[in-house]
Amino acid sequence: MRGFGSRRTGSRRIGLIGFVYLAIGVIVAATHGYLVAWNIPGNILEGLVAIVLWPLVAIFGVDLHTLIA
Repeated sequence: MRGFGSRRTGSRRIGLIGFVYLAIGVIVAATHGYLVAWNIPGNILEGLVAIVLWPLVAIFGVDLHTLIA
């Protein structure tokens, strides 16, 4: 039972761990050259994938430029 006056709005909030994960992803993607020239659809896809899968890029050295292109 929820407290008096509380409602479930249906919107999902990202937690602190999720925010930190995505922030690190943006930093890693920017330092590895994935956040440049976003006017090309392939570069947009590379940037978003690099942000989400940043451990592959940072830890294992996977080059998404060759995988997605």
